[in-house]
Amino acid sequence: MSRRRTASTKKKLALLVTAAAVAGGGAFALATTSNASQSTAQNAKTLSAANSTVCQGLATALGNNQKFIDGQRAAPDAQSSARIANREAVIAQIKVQQKASGCAVGESAQDSQVAQPAQSTPAGSTPTKAATPPAGNTGGAAAAGSQVCNGSTVTLSGEAGAPAASSNQFPAGTTLKVTNLDNNKSTTVKVTSVSGSCVLLNNAAFEQVREPGKFLIRRALIQKVG
Repeated sequence: MSRRRTASTKKKLALLVTAAAVAGGGAFALATTSNASQSTAQNAKTLSAANSTVCQGLATALGNNQKFIDGQRAAPDAQSSARIANREAVIAQIKVQQKASGCAVGESAQDSQVAQPAQSTPAGSTPTKAATPPAGNTGGAAAAGSQVCNGSTVTLSGEAGAPAASSNQFPAGTTLKVTNLDNNKSTTVKVTSVSGSCVLLNNAAFEQVREPGKFLIRRALIQKVG
């Protein structure tokens, strides 16, 4: 009887140890699966945000070019037909990029100025004199070295060739320095043509200041160079 009881006890202990090991392994598997799911969800969220930025940049670039075409059609001159044909080719290329990036093909967004919040004056205090706005609001008449196009985002025009820019405020030959404040990269280019916004960089110039995978510079410092 003693031997049978001892054997029975050993079997029970073995079964308990096995069950505990199985339970522990199951818990580990569940924890691993949970961590993998969280990692996958985070990666998907990151990719979605990056893709959204790409699509928005392309949509802004398309909108800027369409705005320029509309302006040429509203007030045509001897060169309007050639300019429109060039911009239509650029828009076609942007649509190719939209399709390749999984964006809505043909989606357009106009470049806009970033509104600066008004500062309220505390009760009982003397209002201070408003600061003189930078020369950037005077367009082509801005002094050399001054900041221009305050609040403007910068996108690519889609044009090929050596680094250059196009603008609706500065005449051809004007030199502008564009700095991407998100990565502190800068490029200095000459305006060579007209566009639908303050500054559009062609493909070569945009590559010099862009962040990988982005087609929009939200925080840009644009300066007129003497």
